[in-house]
Amino acid sequence: MSDALPSHQIRAVFDDEVITVYQAYGERIADPALRANTFVDPFKRTRMTWIKPSFLWMMYRSGWAAKPDQERVLAIDITREGFEWALDHACLSHFDRTRFADEAAWREAVRSSPVRVQWDPERDLGLNPLPHRAIQIGLSGEAVDRYVDEWITSIRDVTPLAHQVHAAVAAHDTDTARALLPAEQAYPLPDRLIDRVGRR
Repeated sequence: MSDALPSHQIRAVFDDEVITVYQAYGERIADPALRANTFVDPFKRTRMTWIKPSFLWMMYRSGWAAKPDQERVLAIDITREGFEWALDHACLSHFDRTRFADEAAWREAVRSSPVRVQWDPERDLGLNPLPHRAIQIGLSGEAVDRYVDEWITSIRDVTPLAHQVHAAVAAHDTDTARALLPAEQAYPLPDRLIDRVGRR
C-alpha cells in the first residue's frame, strides 16, 4: 500500500452487491457461525461487535490468528446496502470539534447511534503502522440485529490464508505474501456518508 493514499479511506474487497469484512473468534463462536452462515449462540448480540474491511488490520488485531479467542479469522460478506446503512447511522468514537458543537453534542450522538466508527493506522505486512488509516465499525443494538439477520450473505474461514501470509512474511518472501493478500480497493463512498464517517 502506498503512503500516498488518502489519510482516511475505506479499502475493501467488494463487488456490486456485497463487501467483505473480517472478524476473529475462537472456535466456539466460529464453528457454529460457519455452519449457520450467520452468527448464532454463543455469539452475544448484546455486545458491540466490530467489523473490519482491512485484512491486514485484522491480522494485526488477531496476531495472525494466534491471540486467545481470535484463532479463527472469518471473512463475512455483507450487503453493500447494509454496510452503508451502518455508516449512515454511525457516530465517530472520538470527539471531533470540526463535526460537533461541543463534547455534550458528541456524547448525545454516541448515545443515540447504534454504530461507532473509528480510524486506526493501517498496517503493512510486518504489522507496522502506516500513515493512512483503516476504518473499524462497531455495531450495537439494532445494527447487530440487522447484521446477523439481514446483511450477512456468506461466511468463510480464512484462517488458512492468514497462516499462509504469515508464513511467507516470516520467510521474508514479501512478493508471495503480497500476492496472497485480498485485492482491496477504494470503496466508492456516497457523498452523504463522507462527513458522517469522518473521511477526509
